[in-house]
Amino acid sequence: MSASTSSPEAIKKLLDNMQSDLRGLSMECKKKFPPVKEAAESGIIKVKNISARSPDILTALKENSSEVVQPFLMGCGTKEPKITQLCLAAIQRLMSHEVVSEAAAGNIINMLWQLMENGLEELKLLQTVLVLLTTNTVVHDDALSKAIVLCFRLHFTKDNITNNTAAATVRQVVTVVFERMVAEDERYKDVPEQPVPVPGNSNRRSVSTLKPCAKDAYMLFQDLCQLVNADAPYWLVGMTEMTRTFGLELLESVLNDFPQVFLQHQEFSFLLKERVCPLVIKLFSPNIKFRQGSSSNSSPAPVEKPYFPICMRLLRVVSVLIKQFYSLLVTECEIFLSLLVKFLDADKPQWLRAVAVESIHRLCVQPQLLRSFCQSYDMKQHSTKVFRDIVNALGSFIQSLFLVPSAGSTSNPTNQSAGSSSIAPASNQSTTGIAAASGNVTVLPAFEYRGTWIPILTISIQGSAKATYLEMLDKVEPPNIPEGYAMSVAFHCLLDLVRGITTMIEGEISQAETDSHTSAEETLSHTKPSDQQDPATRSDPAETEPVGRAVWEEMINACWCGLLAALSLLLDASTDEAATENILKAEMTVASLCGKLGLVTPRDAFITAICKGSLPPHYTLTVLNSSSATLCNKSYSIQGQNVQIISPSSESHQQVVAVGQPLALQPQGTVMLTAKNIQCMRTLLNLAHCHGGFLGTSWQLVLATLQHLVWILGLKPSTGGALKPGRAVEGPSTVLTTAVMTDLPVISTILSRLFESSQYLDDVSLHHLINALCSLSLEAMDMAYGNNKEPSLFAVAKLLETGLVNMHRIEILWRPLTGHLIEVCQHPNARMREWGAEALTSLIKAGLAFKHEPLLSQNQRLQLLLLNPLKELSTITHHDIRLRQLECVLQILQSQGDSLGPGWPLVLGVIGAIRNDQGESLIRTAFQCLQLVVTDFLPTMPCTCLQIVVEVAGSFGLQNQELNISLTSIGLLWNISDYFFQRGEIIEKELNREEDILQKQAKEKGVTLNRPFHPAPPFDCLWLCLYAKLGELCVDTRPAVRKSAGQTLFSTIGAHGTLLQHATWHTVIWKVLFQLLDQVRESSTTADKEKIESGGGNILIHHSRDTAEKQWAETWVLTLAGVARIFNTRRYLLQSLGDFSKAWDVLLDHIQSAALSKNNEVSLAALKSFQEILQIVTPTREPDRPEPLPGITVTVPGLVGPVTAAGPGRPLVRADSTAERLNSYNSSEQPITMDEIEDASLWWAAWNTWYRIGSESTKPPATCDKLTFIPSQPFLTALIQIFPALYQHIKTAFSMDDLQKLGIILHGAVSVPISSDASPFILPSYTEAVLTSLQESVLTALDVLQKAICVGPENMQNMYPAIFDQLSAFVQFSCKPPQYGKLETKHIANAKYNQIQLFAPAEWVALNYVPFAEKSLEVMVDLYQKTACHKAVVGEKVLQNVIKTLRVPLSLKYACPSESTWKLAVSSLLKVLSVGLPVARQHASSGKFDGMWPELASTFEDFLFTKSKAPDNLSIEEFQRNESIDVEVVQLISTEILPYANFIPKDFVGKIMTMLNKGSIHSQSSSFTEAEIDIRMREEFSKVCFETLLQFSFSNKVTTPQEGYISRMALSVLLKRSQDVLHRYIDDERLSGKCPLPRQRVTEIIFVLKAVSTLIDSLKKTHPDNVDGNTWEQVISLYPTLVECITCSSSEVCTALKEALVPFKDFMHPPAAKVQNGES
Repeated sequence: MSASTSSPEAIKKLLDNMQSDLRGLSMECKKKFPPVKEAAESGIIKVKNISARSPDILTALKENSSEVVQPFLMGCGTKEPKITQLCLAAIQRLMSHEVVSEAAAGNIINMLWQLMENGLEELKLLQTVLVLLTTNTVVHDDALSKAIVLCFRLHFTKDNITNNTAAATVRQVVTVVFERMVAEDERYKDVPEQPVPVPGNSNRRSVSTLKPCAKDAYMLFQDLCQLVNADAPYWLVGMTEMTRTFGLELLESVLNDFPQVFLQHQEFSFLLKERVCPLVIKLFSPNIKFRQGSSSNSSPAPVEKPYFPICMRLLRVVSVLIKQFYSLLVTECEIFLSLLVKFLDADKPQWLRAVAVESIHRLCVQPQLLRSFCQSYDMKQHSTKVFRDIVNALGSFIQSLFLVPSAGSTSNPTNQSAGSSSIAPASNQSTTGIAAASGNVTVLPAFEYRGTWIPILTISIQGSAKATYLEMLDKVEPPNIPEGYAMSVAFHCLLDLVRGITTMIEGEISQAETDSHTSAEETLSHTKPSDQQDPATRSDPAETEPVGRAVWEEMINACWCGLLAALSLLLDASTDEAATENILKAEMTVASLCGKLGLVTPRDAFITAICKGSLPPHYTLTVLNSSSATLCNKSYSIQGQNVQIISPSSESHQQVVAVGQPLALQPQGTVMLTAKNIQCMRTLLNLAHCHGGFLGTSWQLVLATLQHLVWILGLKPSTGGALKPGRAVEGPSTVLTTAVMTDLPVISTILSRLFESSQYLDDVSLHHLINALCSLSLEAMDMAYGNNKEPSLFAVAKLLETGLVNMHRIEILWRPLTGHLIEVCQHPNARMREWGAEALTSLIKAGLAFKHEPLLSQNQRLQLLLLNPLKELSTITHHDIRLRQLECVLQILQSQGDSLGPGWPLVLGVIGAIRNDQGESLIRTAFQCLQLVVTDFLPTMPCTCLQIVVEVAGSFGLQNQELNISLTSIGLLWNISDYFFQRGEIIEKELNREEDILQKQAKEKGVTLNRPFHPAPPFDCLWLCLYAKLGELCVDTRPAVRKSAGQTLFSTIGAHGTLLQHATWHTVIWKVLFQLLDQVRESSTTADKEKIESGGGNILIHHSRDTAEKQWAETWVLTLAGVARIFNTRRYLLQSLGDFSKAWDVLLDHIQSAALSKNNEVSLAALKSFQEILQIVTPTREPDRPEPLPGITVTVPGLVGPVTAAGPGRPLVRADSTAERLNSYNSSEQPITMDEIEDASLWWAAWNTWYRIGSESTKPPATCDKLTFIPSQPFLTALIQIFPALYQHIKTAFSMDDLQKLGIILHGAVSVPISSDASPFILPSYTEAVLTSLQESVLTALDVLQKAICVGPENMQNMYPAIFDQLSAFVQFSCKPPQYGKLETKHIANAKYNQIQLFAPAEWVALNYVPFAEKSLEVMVDLYQKTACHKAVVGEKVLQNVIKTLRVPLSLKYACPSESTWKLAVSSLLKVLSVGLPVARQHASSGKFDGMWPELASTFEDFLFTKSKAPDNLSIEEFQRNESIDVEVVQLISTEILPYANFIPKDFVGKIMTMLNKGSIHSQSSSFTEAEIDIRMREEFSKVCFETLLQFSFSNKVTTPQEGYISRMALSVLLKRSQDVLHRYIDDERLSGKCPLPRQRVTEIIFVLKAVSTLIDSLKKTHPDNVDGNTWEQVISLYPTLVECITCSSSEVCTALKEALVPFKDFMHPPAAKVQNGES
């Protein structure tokens, strides 16, 4: 009871009102109806009493209500309108305060029934009934049924108002009855019900189990069914009539408003099943059987026609049944739904179809319901596929509308005009199209297909099924359905269906996902043991998911075909942007849902539909056609990728917004894009953007379509892969309307966003996207083969975009992505390639620059993965690709160079992957990269990569495209070596660390570690690689490279070799240096001798380098010198290696082969190298080295000792080698006591080499043609100059044999002629007496030997004679130059004076040997003076040989080539004899000098009386000078020989005397003229000879008989001579008469006269015994002759005569006694 009616004020008011009502009643009835008046008054009293007494007034009133109500009932009985109205109002007041008891209520109803039957106050009655029933529940059972019947009865009165009011009241009352029941259930819901066994066949009698209100409701509902079925009611007794329409409406309202009643109570469910459903089915039958257009006579019985009001209400009931009781009435609903579907058939009346569509729409907005259908029917075996049928029915319904435009007109004549008018616009469709395009006319939204034009009406807001015809409850006749209505509803059905299903399923999917997440989390987070958990929560998500999924899949599978057919058709037909948008949205939603559920076929089908919508009509795409089999409403012709342009299809009414080129193999006409195409394209973009994760393989479709659209619209890729509007390249250019122009940037942005959003895709979807792009790209590549048309770069550009936005997980897509791009880079079409490279390099750069988690520096694998494709590009031959690759490397270096780490080998690999066929520009770019690496990045890269840097730098050196780069790269190698040197310790540590790791790994795997130069430590290997690389460059084909590399190699080894481990030197020597020497020797000996005209371009080549052979010669020189220098400077180090002597031999062999090569430059250089390796002090001979104590070996690191400069301009070895470094590089320290024997063997090896070189090079050629090679003077000089240095090391064991060998070489060397074109440079002019350097060195060699012998042991002195032999051979050259084989040599004199011959080719000129011979002579004399007394010199008859040698020039005298020669010979003879004669006398008895005397005599003879004539132009002074020389010889005889005559063989003395005699008498013929005789006579010489003879005439003391003998001989000769002179004089004097005689004759005679006087004096003084009597007689016999001279005219002669005659006085004494035998 409400508070408003129970408050004291309300109660007071009620009492007041009651009293006033009763008073009014008594007043009204005072006259006519006294009993009523009385009753009223007693009522007043009653009320007053109650109000006065009762504490609870209302209760008291209710208890007494029968009495209180009575007066009013009586009032109503009066049938007086005024009174009746008053009474009814009062009763209503009581009722509204709920103070009416059950009995009173019964009375009231009875009273109302009477009023009804009397037809009084009908409206008031209805009001009262309503108040009575709604305020409380006192009326029930029969009273209630009576009240309800009362209302029904009033409904069927003639009065319209009453009818309608009654109808409303009935509806309300019915509702009240059920509301009571609901309230009752609510009250009892907590009381446990005693289940009552319900008999199986329960019928209405089971009502006994129901509670009161429920029972009323049950009875009421049951009777409503009876009434509709035209049967008698059980409970509503007193019903007179009833309409079916009203009954159906009431049934519908109850079912609709109180579904829970039927669902909760079995009794009611039973009613539904047993009564309602059969009823509905029965009532439907006329509609089912009816076929429009079938004539009535064809069927035997007249068919009941469908009746709109019933039919429509039935459909409403069905809708409610399906909606609310589907779960109870599964089977029945199957029937209803099948009926509904049938009502859509084309042969049903239009209104029926419209109402059916509306009903279906109602179902379509209830996705859960649809889901249930699917579960109950479609998913069950042997059951109608209801859900599928509904969707398909809608589809065919829509199709039928397009096919049968005027269906339904037969049923309704008025429809004809509508039908025909609806066709009119369609027949004139072209005009509509134009209008639409021109935009002047406001066009209705409509569908248009094949001439059928159907407007689109706005019928309801989305998601609610607001029906029009199902609500027409007042219409009896079927209404006129406007054109397009059914289509619009069907359209909305589809949209709502799609929207509902997808929303529902997606919601459930996400719910399932969150459930599974939470359950997973719970399982993780709860520490509770699992058995304590609520089992329901635990198993729930897992179970619902598969069940749910099955339903979802079934729903999609059931509906997609129908939906697709319908939507595609509508899309095709739509002319309205909004409608198109909705259709596309629906298609997209389904596609996305299919994707989520993994239903590939439907997904692809819907996507295909959108794709087709995007492309121009009949634009065939293979990829679409393959999946378009489901689309039966269009037929496409498929020819590869070709576009077929057929006459415009139904789309002609669309606005064309763009004209472009189809993307096809063959150039074709243009294609047109309409606004709808663009709209579809945007949907496609949207789909891909929002639902990319579910597209899977259909990315292929989407992207292929987009590619074609982009192509038609002329979008071209720009940096980063975004597509920008650009002009089409060829063919008719693209035409775009302004509308599209403004759209393009938007489309372009969406396109980019689409690929940007790929970062949100999961990995699998991303792979699908990449695969799709790759296969698109492959197609584009196929199309671009073999033509130079602009290719489609869409796929490549988008691959790039996708890669760039997915950098955070680049690993998962890197391989397929880059693998494909590498293929693109190999494409023959340049534009295609260019973009492939652009994409690949951009990705790599972006990948390296991206801040990965973890950072790249920690994730080496990823870094290598990113760099790998860069490396793979190296295999591509296209120039442009390699250029891109290298530019990319350059940029990477500039930006990420510091952090490349383990990526360095790859990067370096790319830089180094150059080939000679690549052209300069590539090599230049690659080299730029390398330079950058070497200058900036060596310290940042792992040391293990340094070796690769060396390799790469080397490969740039070896490339032959660009010489400058080769040379610069050699410079880089030097820089690298410098870097190694400076950071040696750091690099070494790191390399050793790496090495240990590798060793360990190798050990674990059980393999051996394999790297070049293996046993050497890693740091040394690095150096060795560097050396090896430089070594390779040293044998390059280009001389400049060889030269540069050679210099660098030797500089590096020289400057940095100290860093190497001791043992590594072994490798350096054998693997690097000797290998290099071998290669150079090989190349040099086989080099081409052809002349090279120019060095490329206009460079002139100097004649000394104009053949390959000469260029190689330079290399050989450089290499040999370098190796020799290393052997020299690193001698201590190398000597401590095991096989030094072997290495030494190899080096000597190289020197030998170089020296003997037929190239002056090489051979000379070889000797220089030879010299270099010999200028070494043996370690044991070093003065500053402390002598080791006996028996103790001192170990000093092998590098001590003076560090020599490595050659001019070479960097010195670093002097900072600390002790540690020394120790580390010389771990096995060598004792310094060097192995002398080994040392000696080295020098002997050198001597042998020297000897071989010497003997080979000085051996005269066998033949003498023009091309004979003759060693040059500098070479021979150098060769001989080596000997002194070498000799120092071998002198101790230098034997006679060796000396012999030496002699041969010296002799040979001196004999070699020189070519005349060189002679002006080498030879002094003939007149200068200068030695050539060769001759000097020969003498020096002998000098060294001689000095060594001098200080050497006794046995060495035996070599003196050999040296004398050698010298004497040289001396003879003065007169007889040596012959060189059979070579014809011109004498220098001829060459000199006959200038022309200087230029004759290869003329050989013998040297001027005179200075050399003379110098040799001086040396010989000098030596003899020193060694005359040596045993060997005496024993080997050296003096005799010397004299014999001198005899040659002396006998030639004036015939000598040079005048100086014989003069020198004379002086030498004098010197030699001054020393030698005393020795000879000393050894006279031994007979060792016996052979010398005759030789000497002959020599004197040959010289003093030479056969050669003095030259005619000899001056008197010259003659006198020469004479004085002769005089000197005679003097020697007088002082050195004659005084010792008794020690000298007699015959020798005899020969001398004869000679003196010959000299003192003029033997010239007298035919000379006076003047001639004057000159030619050697007056002085004769005088000396005479004096000498005289001198030996006196002998103060004859010591031996021999002396006396000499004196006697001399005396007799003298006297004989004097006699001759005097006689001749006298005769001539007599003959000449007055003429004075010549001056000499006068002088001679004076001399004879003087001599005679001197002689007589001497004889007087001599012991008488000494003088032979014979002598005296001879003297005295002179006297007469003297006397005869007195007559001469010369005063001088007279004076002399006077002196001569005076001594004769001593002979004048008286004759003595006879003397007998000298005794008187």
